[in-house]
Amino acid sequence: MTPEQLSRVVREVLVAAVDDGEVTLADGVPDDVLIERPRNREHGDYATNIAMRLAKKSGMPPRELAETLAGRLRGSTGIEAVDVAGPGFLNITVSAVAQGTLAEAIVAAGSSYGRSDTLAGTQLNIEFISANPTGPLHLGHVRWAAVGDAIARVIEAAGAEVTREFYINDRGSQMDTFGASLMARAHGKDVPDDGYHGAYVGELAQAIVEARPAILDLPADEQLAAFREEGYRLQLAEQQSQLEEFRTHFDVWFSERTLHETGKVEHGIDVLRAQGHIFESDGALWMRTTDFGDDKDRVLIKQDGSYTYFASDTAYYINKRERGFDVCVYLLGADHHGYVGRLKAMAACAGDDPEHNIEIPIGQMVKIVREGQELRLSKRAGTMLTLGDVVDAAGVDALRYSLCRSPADSPLTLDVAQITKQTSDNPVFYVQYAHARLSSILRNATELGVERGELRPELLSHERESLLLAALGEFPRIVATAAEQRQPHRIARYLEETASTFHKFYDVCRVLPMGDEPAGDIHRARLWLIDATRVVIANGLGMLGVFAPERM
Repeated sequence: MTPEQLSRVVREVLVAAVDDGEVTLADGVPDDVLIERPRNREHGDYATNIAMRLAKKSGMPPRELAETLAGRLRGSTGIEAVDVAGPGFLNITVSAVAQGTLAEAIVAAGSSYGRSDTLAGTQLNIEFISANPTGPLHLGHVRWAAVGDAIARVIEAAGAEVTREFYINDRGSQMDTFGASLMARAHGKDVPDDGYHGAYVGELAQAIVEARPAILDLPADEQLAAFREEGYRLQLAEQQSQLEEFRTHFDVWFSERTLHETGKVEHGIDVLRAQGHIFESDGALWMRTTDFGDDKDRVLIKQDGSYTYFASDTAYYINKRERGFDVCVYLLGADHHGYVGRLKAMAACAGDDPEHNIEIPIGQMVKIVREGQELRLSKRAGTMLTLGDVVDAAGVDALRYSLCRSPADSPLTLDVAQITKQTSDNPVFYVQYAHARLSSILRNATELGVERGELRPELLSHERESLLLAALGEFPRIVATAAEQRQPHRIARYLEETASTFHKFYDVCRVLPMGDEPAGDIHRARLWLIDATRVVIANGLGMLGVFAPERM
């Protein structure tokens, strides 16, 4: 029995008590009943504070209401015992049969176990990398590449429709500077002082000339534009390839240029003007964001007639909303705290609810160290450490898991030696090893000819079995909470705790028969539990974009 199932049982009992006139609730029965795991196992398998929560509305003392509900719960299928504790807690012990059947349900659900419809009907856009196509993706993008994708995966698991979007900063003077840098390298000249100096610039220039030798014969203006566009194409393709190798897939690669080329910026300003938040002052066009808590109003069109970056940002947000997204999530770096207020004010100026339609999580910096020294430089990119450098140093699985297991708003330092060593004190190895061990047990069972057969759930009554089943039952709630709060680290920490619970179970509960011992119902029942645990760990790792190995 999962916490969700027990929540429904308690609610049904409460509804019956109201229908029979034993309990009166002016506002009706709440839609949800909070079920939690007590810290002390002596207090039962689960606990709920529903009696204390509804005591005032019912006009009954909380313990009296709790006793009323306890009396009805004691006759419910799958519940072994109910005790009233303290000021009105209900401590509930689930029967071994009800608990054991969970293993069969998890195996039957397979890859869908843990998924729900909590966020069903929500169209969500998540933009978690915004980069210039003028060089490799760097260390600053690595954390969001892992965490942003994991957030998207978890939100999808909760039933929302998610579009992952990459915003290409392909407009502005940096693009011409990029083209000039490539052109200089192609002619064997020094890059301009304000240009791009990494070794990759020479590599790109060489690739462009080899593919288009005649480019060197073009007039200077045309040649600059050609190098700019060819470099853009090649560099963007490299970014896309590196992200795919990092298991980070984007559904949409949105070009900033298109906002201006298709009139979307002008359209965005028209939308704002219709909402009454546009005004002119000192020859410039402004958005009155101070109406919604911003520290100052924002310029959209400067005195010289040029558009600001904020005009692009505004048009882009409005474009997303007009594409049908209910919620637009922007994952921004630690140096973008100042953007939160202005973006929320901008959403309000566009007529939206800034507390619902736009979310702006801020992520903190990550450092990578090796042998006590911070990795900072890349031979290829010059002054920055690239995504490729970090993946080469740590590997995709170790890097993704390690980046996802801490809250994104906390600074993070990763030691390459620590996250790649194959010992139990390395969290990613610990969880992956649990999955490999589970898979090995199932393979060994097949080799011994031991099949699961029909489950006898009442046999899974050992304390370690009950603890493991209870942990497996928590998975859907953990996923739903991680999705609602955009916190995939909850999945990682849950996996580590569940792996520990499994290992402790396996230390004292023999799964396969020894020697000539015949396979019995207890062995078959435990195989169900082993397979259920394997399913949960595989599903959890999948939500983090981490491989679940069958052998290690």
